[in-house]
Amino acid sequence: MAEIRKIGILTSGGDCSGLNTAVYAVTFAAIRRGWEVYGIENATDGLIGRPMAYRRLRMPTFNFPFAKLGGTMLGTNSSGNPNEQISPDGTMEYLTDRQVVNRFKEGIKELGLDALVVVGGDGSMAMISQLCKKAKIKMVGIPKTIDKDAPGTDSSIGFATARTVVMNALDNLDTTASSHHRVMILEVMGRNAGHLALEGAVAGLADICLIPEIPYSYFNIVNHLRKLRAYGRQHALMVVAEGVKTPEGKQVFESVGNKKSLTGIGDYFAQRLLQEPDNFSVRSTRLGHIQRGGSPVAGDRVLATSFGVRAVELLAANQTDKVVGYREGKILDMDLKDVLKIANTPVRPDSGIVRTARGLGMYIGE
Repeated sequence: MAEIRKIGILTSGGDCSGLNTAVYAVTFAAIRRGWEVYGIENATDGLIGRPMAYRRLRMPTFNFPFAKLGGTMLGTNSSGNPNEQISPDGTMEYLTDRQVVNRFKEGIKELGLDALVVVGGDGSMAMISQLCKKAKIKMVGIPKTIDKDAPGTDSSIGFATARTVVMNALDNLDTTASSHHRVMILEVMGRNAGHLALEGAVAGLADICLIPEIPYSYFNIVNHLRKLRAYGRQHALMVVAEGVKTPEGKQVFESVGNKKSLTGIGDYFAQRLLQEPDNFSVRSTRLGHIQRGGSPVAGDRVLATSFGVRAVELLAANQTDKVVGYREGKILDMDLKDVLKIANTPVRPDSGIVRTARGLGMYIGE
């Protein structure tokens, strides 16, 4: 196979803390091998859109501490639809699948790229890997998601920082909850996975945590709050993952523009608890996109740098269609085709973190 001389790196999907750290790691590891590195802006749009959007990445690029900042210096696109491109005049351009492939090939050829590193979710990697195959260049994926449900890996870039954000929010809510003798409900992200809610709840010493993977009883939520009062505790912290269903089995959505967003379950419980005869004082808070931002904590920096260096090592070994991961304390790599066969990783009801929560007396369902 041809020797690597130039590589591109892009970030795709929703942003999270640690993306810039991964870009830094890939850049420095590649330059040490004598390679040129190009940052592709706004995910695949940087190659498919016209004019193209990219920048040469060099060591002086990081004289400003981008690697320690949240977000992504390259920009991203979470629509997942490369067929829709915004023209320079602001109008929407709709491309056929063939046009997308041709433009991607042209972009790869113009930059002279031999490989592409994709920092994104499994959906992004699946789509971009097909484009890379048609462009005949190598690709390695780096997983990122605050949901911690990426298949094949025990953790991914962004989770550790988001968990810390949840913990800090609970710490702040605890003081006002105790001052006003209130039940404070914190709704957190995670889609249909409860890792962020549960680990954040344990770190923040919450009293109740509801996640999609474990069924619950509304009666037992109320009963738990009553027990806390009987113990002499006049306030409570309750964490709810956004993907939790109502007692009637329905997910709660809100309209954001022309799309529906999975959010609002915290407000649902607040309104329902306020109707109880116990005179609960209840307030609900949504962390929302605060969970995606902020400077990456040490865990995300170490994971992102380890993933970035490993990705470059794989390309140097002429490996392609690989995804790096972390399992049982080790950095490893997996075939992309095998990763895509694995379902997203939910919280296991028999896991250690669930046993820990129950051991603390936290109500987390039945």
